[in-house]
Amino acid sequence: MPYAPEYLHLVFPGTQFEAYLYGRNSDGDGTGSSVSDQLATGRKLCNSHSWHVKREFEDTDTSASRRRYYRDLEAYVRLRKVLRATNTLLCYNGQVYDLSRRDDLKATAMHAVDAEDEAEGIRDGNLRAATSQAQAGLPHGKLLYGYVRTYQVSSGRRRCTGQDEDPVRGPFVLQAMQRVDAGHSLRSLIRWLNSVPEAARPDGKPWDEKFARSVLMNRAYLGERAHKGQYLKAVWAPIKGLETPEGRAMFNRVTAKLTDPSRIMQRGSEVAHLLSYLALCGECGDHVVLRHLSGSAKRKPGLCCSEKNDTSIAEFRLDAYVEEALIAWFTDKAKARAALVPADDKVKEMAASAQKLINAYEEQLRDARAQAEEYDAEAGRFRLSAASLAGMEARLMPQLEAARAKLRTYTRVSPLVLRMLESDDPDVVWNGRPEGEGRPAVRGLTLDQKRAIIKEIVTVRLYRARVSGRRPLDEGRIGLAFFGEPGFRAQRLRAPEPVDAGAPAGGRG
Repeated sequence: MPYAPEYLHLVFPGTQFEAYLYGRNSDGDGTGSSVSDQLATGRKLCNSHSWHVKREFEDTDTSASRRRYYRDLEAYVRLRKVLRATNTLLCYNGQVYDLSRRDDLKATAMHAVDAEDEAEGIRDGNLRAATSQAQAGLPHGKLLYGYVRTYQVSSGRRRCTGQDEDPVRGPFVLQAMQRVDAGHSLRSLIRWLNSVPEAARPDGKPWDEKFARSVLMNRAYLGERAHKGQYLKAVWAPIKGLETPEGRAMFNRVTAKLTDPSRIMQRGSEVAHLLSYLALCGECGDHVVLRHLSGSAKRKPGLCCSEKNDTSIAEFRLDAYVEEALIAWFTDKAKARAALVPADDKVKEMAASAQKLINAYEEQLRDARAQAEEYDAEAGRFRLSAASLAGMEARLMPQLEAARAKLRTYTRVSPLVLRMLESDDPDVVWNGRPEGEGRPAVRGLTLDQKRAIIKEIVTVRLYRARVSGRRPLDEGRIGLAFFGEPGFRAQRLRAPEPVDAGAPAGGRG
């Protein structure tokens, strides 16, 4: 039987307890209000029993589902294993469970089974509703920027019937695409959108790269409804200017610019250093990054801890070490695929088939664009007219995007990483190569692209040298944790809140 929190001190006399609080969004609106309420309840419980809160974890992503903590039996089994190995108690719903005891182990397992079944029932209902809405072409989920929803009240309930273009924000969708199509960088576009009050986001947040990309590449603005990798005709009209063949062709060109790794969208605003603010300080913890350290007459440019300056290294040395290790990781195809592609023969076969289709589409588009730029002096015209190119892009780009989206569901990684994974020689993709006998020149990745791959694939940590000023690189001084390995982080931690110096350490957590 579980313990009541108020009697825990009697079961474990003389023990100072430390608590880790976890809050998960369960209301589905992504606001995190449910999370704050859960954490507040946890703090109140801890305060009432003098349990020191060591750390809090907030999960405000999606609502609780089979993929979330404790509603996934696999996650529960992993959690149970850790708790038993560390002799840690588990507290939820006002009860404390000791998983070293058989009855508590059984009770929590049954709760996990019930929770997963409940989540599956909710998920099935949501899927049926989503399918029905998709087939009818109705909007689903959050309100799309540039539109306003229309509703109808029936039997006392309000039902969404469609959406119309917002007369204020809607035109900025078209103008944003026109600017990118004209060659403006994504950063300059974001600066412009943030400078115009009428273009402000409804949620009050500033425009950023992620949101801008989601607008520029969303086929909903063409009057299409996405469902299970397919696009269906929607009940709403496209954004004015995108309903014409020319508008659709422009949309496809913008999508190609934002998804083709060989294109540079940030001209004139690229970052200057490979690992600054990506690599972490191994001495201070994963919330502290390395910053660039300018060189001098006596010192080469380097990277150092951004918080305490307690470790530093020459920039070229760290860059070379990380790049060599990353290329070697991608060269070991068996290892890289095992980490990036699920270990399922059918999934691998489908991923390989999708990649071949993507390659075919990309090659056809490259050939068409090359012909559109090649002037036939004898015929007195370009080998492919602009109208023909636009028509081909309008036909092929949706199919290409659908294939890319399908491949991402198989592999969980970006097209840029897939390019490294599928290449026979990742070093050529990374660094490029000059033109040689019988082979064309290959342009290497930009610095922005290299940083994007590093962020997605490897976590870099720098530790102190054993001897100050030592030139040879100490073994273990640079720590690398690749995707799927212990220690890998998709993003660095936030700085932890200061802990009361008088709080007792140790004890049972």
